[in-house]
Amino acid sequence: MADWIAVCALADIPAQGSRIIKHRAAEDIAVFRTRGDEVFALFDRCPHKGGPLSQGLVHGKTVTCPLHNWVIALDSGEAQAPDIGCAHHIPARLEAGVVYLALAG
Repeated sequence: MADWIAVCALADIPAQGSRIIKHRAAEDIAVFRTRGDEVFALFDRCPHKGGPLSQGLVHGKTVTCPLHNWVIALDSGEAQAPDIGCAHHIPARLEAGVVYLALAG
């Protein structure tokens, strides 16, 4: 069972950018902020060749991997066709300017 854990303030994430969260039980987590201030979280590893998604370009509700231009849906972690693969998605929510992630203890 996962607990909701406060990880940062929304203001700590650049608009249309990301921030890395170190988590002891998992890989680095990239927390993304869209232009509309929605937040999403994925493991910071593209399903293609392991590129750092946190360094990719955020557009709409997707991020483009900086290595080979795979486009990944932020709300599911799924690669967009014709590519096939999935980055691990972590539930995220925003409350009163604070970003929370559902993380296993």
